[in-house]
Amino acid sequence: MTGDTARVLAIADGYHDLPPGKLASVVTYLEATRPLPAAPGPAPDGLSLRRLGAGDAELYRDVYRRVGARWLWVSRLSAPLSDIEAVLADPGVEAHALMRDGRAEGLLELDFRQPGEAELVYFGVTDSLIGSGAGRWMMARALEIAWSRPIRRFWLHTCTLDHPGAVAFYRRAGLVPYKLAVEVIDDPRAAGALPADIRPDLPPPA
Repeated sequence: MTGDTARVLAIADGYHDLPPGKLASVVTYLEATRPLPAAPGPAPDGLSLRRLGAGDAELYRDVYRRVGARWLWVSRLSAPLSDIEAVLADPGVEAHALMRDGRAEGLLELDFRQPGEAELVYFGVTDSLIGSGAGRWMMARALEIAWSRPIRRFWLHTCTLDHPGAVAFYRRAGLVPYKLAVEVIDDPRAAGALPADIRPDLPPPA
């Protein structure tokens, strides 16, 4: 997930082939402009949230990879550890790992650096927890943390490269879609940032 601004382009109706080495997705932006009623309740057995700080950059990158590689998350994999340390040390950022049996199995990252807003920058659990209720609990905690700050808006965006149930999941949490965009990116598999055999549902990297 990245920023809330994009260039407005006139795209003609119809199909448009992409150059080799490129991927495209449709991005859905969702928001809440008032606190949502969901309460986190007790954590599922064996799960807890751990606040991450600058000393947790390696742990952060490990769980980021295990949660996000199949959805082609790549920006923090290629970033120097010093950049991740700086993000985690920033008082305007709050990142948490979802812990089970001493291992991080989920990630949520909130960015409060825009006054009055909370952006859910990264959110997800590893394959072992998908469908377990852990994501619903972690989302309720994310909303609770966000609205404990003096914000007027909670927002995020997801895309068609993410989990196919992502938009429905966020809507069940109470968020409302408000904008669509098209994103074109370099295929991280083509550049070697991720293995070439990830996402066999997509054409192989050029």
